[in-house]
Amino acid sequence: MSATAGAAQAAIALVQRQLDAYNARDLIALLDCYDVDACQYALPATLLARGRAEIAARMAQRLEDPALQARLLQRQVLGNCVIDIEQVTQRFEDGLGWIELLCIYQLRDGRIASASFAFGSRVS
Repeated sequence: MSATAGAAQAAIALVQRQLDAYNARDLIALLDCYDVDACQYALPATLLARGRAEIAARMAQRLEDPALQARLLQRQVLGNCVIDIEQVTQRFEDGLGWIELLCIYQLRDGRIASASFAFGSRVS
């Protein structure tokens, strides 16, 4: 296996571990995938959380939803970035629905350094 292929496999494994932790509602395992100084953004550049403490607060609230489930639709690796398209089922104020979500994870030293999200429209 080439170094490039090995790096791509490691990137895929990290992002999959993060997705699995999200679906298991395992906040500790999810945070372990992020760098201590990681940031989350809504595309193009709205800061949602900076650092593990803010990410923990943001994600803890999301993980309380018993209906929360992300299903991977597509994944691409490009250098140190992993791009996922997911379908996320969740509870909204007026009931159950889902959205499509574009996730761009930038990796550094075996952790997620930044995660940027584009949120699709809700589908009931």
